[in-house]
Amino acid sequence: MHHFITGIAGFIGSQLADSLLSDGHRVSGVDDFSLGRASYLEGASQNPDFLFCERDIADPTLAADALRTASAWGGTPDVVWHLVANSDIAAGVEDASVDFRRTLQTTFAIIEAARSHAVTRIAFTSTSAIYGEQTEVLTETSGSLLPISNYGAAKLASEALLSAAAESFLEQIWIFRFPNVVGARATHGAIHDFMGRLAACPETLKVFGDGSQTKPYMHVTEVISAMKFIVARATDRRSVFNIGPNGRGTSVAFIAEQVVARVSPGTPIAFTGGDRGWTGDVPRFQYSNEKLARLGWRPTLSSDAAVLRAIDELASC
Repeated sequence: MHHFITGIAGFIGSQLADSLLSDGHRVSGVDDFSLGRASYLEGASQNPDFLFCERDIADPTLAADALRTASAWGGTPDVVWHLVANSDIAAGVEDASVDFRRTLQTTFAIIEAARSHAVTRIAFTSTSAIYGEQTEVLTETSGSLLPISNYGAAKLASEALLSAAAESFLEQIWIFRFPNVVGARATHGAIHDFMGRLAACPETLKVFGDGSQTKPYMHVTEVISAMKFIVARATDRRSVFNIGPNGRGTSVAFIAEQVVARVSPGTPIAFTGGDRGWTGDVPRFQYSNEKLARLGWRPTLSSDAAVLRAIDELASC
């Protein structure tokens, strides 16, 4: 099969590319290096079944050009994996155009490119942030959907654009609602940020909020395994799945303590206070994985285990 990945040089996109190539597929993709890194593609670039295009696909013309180039190289892609998005929630709060351009506009552009190049299947990485603040365990049918960040709002609007396209020309869409994803090559997130702060200021680790924020964390390898499983097995025209670990999740305090223990033992932790880290931060939620389990896939790592593995990976870089 031929797989086309947007955001292919990013944290998840580059590792998805490596995984698909190891399965024997042809893989092409696009990135503008706003968050992605060329070094993440070094292994893939040695494979003759890999093609990379550098484009900013917020521009519909450039999105179409990237898909045209990939189709000329490897035939019409069997699946487009759309991973491009803004991943900095706080930046989107400060400037709403960030989420509009990097998330919603890229989704619109890739849908239009797919339409013009006869691509009929798109897999989309969405987020738990589309649910907003809810007290119950989140299922795929939880609602009303009232995001509290521009990040979540742009992802939810992207889901809606894809659903509409599935009524007109797309034969299948898959929507993956992620928890917090951790692991090697991370470009953002609590572990990445804590290590960066300790490197810049080793005297104290500043942590936003009171540390009680508790959310599910999942290792990137398990996320990719689940995504591939869903695309291979879920046959509905519109397939929506929560992807997450089992259990209640991991607290920010635990992550801070484990990062300090691993890279800077004895450094004091200074919590800024309050029940959340920033405007738009959902301080706690819990996923139901029941729908994915019924499909036949289950995680092997708990949230805490995923965090500990990711800390070790990032500390070893």
